[in-house]
Amino acid sequence: MSDEGKVILITGASRRIGAEIVRSLHRAGFSILMHYHRSGLEAEALAATLNAARPDSVRLWPADLSAIATFPMLIEQAVACWGRLDGLVNNASAFYPTPVGTVAEPQWEELLGSNLKAPFFLAQAAAEPLRRQHGSIVNIVDVYAERPLKGYPVYSVAKAGLAALTRALAVELAPDVRVNGVSPGAILWPAEGQDAAGQAELLTRVPLGRSGSPGDIARAVRFFIQDTPYVTGQILAVDGGRSVFI
Repeated sequence: MSDEGKVILITGASRRIGAEIVRSLHRAGFSILMHYHRSGLEAEALAATLNAARPDSVRLWPADLSAIATFPMLIEQAVACWGRLDGLVNNASAFYPTPVGTVAEPQWEELLGSNLKAPFFLAQAAAEPLRRQHGSIVNIVDVYAERPLKGYPVYSVAKAGLAALTRALAVELAPDVRVNGVSPGAILWPAEGQDAAGQAELLTRVPLGRSGSPGDIARAVRFFIQDTPYVTGQILAVDGGRSVFI
């Protein structure tokens, strides 16, 4: 079946994994609503490139995902762009260390807000237009949802909540909306806090012996959106086998 004309909203879409998900789904024929918050220049550049290839196929969706009360209105505006919404990819995420003894409430609120609270309330706001199209939701989880990363307890808890939310929404939104998740392993190294020696040591625990790429995650997202009409409530680890023995 052709996906031309179908519309996907992707959060955190201007950089890194989010941008690659945008490119992958755009190549598949989807129209894309690109959410961004602070990275407007990157979002505009990517949208311009894709719109040059296929006019009016990408539109920008600036929003602060901590402003939960605005989500119903924002979803209405998103649907109005092309008259429909077929998918939601919850990719936006805050990630930084929070060793026990150093955590303040704002850190808790930011990490739980971006990784768990916003995905829930976006899914709730988007549920009705997604039902109309028998659409799907894909949440970007993390292998650390199952086995926490030392020094990152709040982030790990937030992603564990997102894994549980994925399964809960699969039940709540069935049979009209499918909900699945993708759990990345070592894909892109953080900008800070991981030196070359640490990267090399981590890769010794990856059976495939190397890091992955944003394209690996984008293909998994596309798989759930396009190719799995009888799959819901599942979380796929894309981690080179690392979760076998983290």
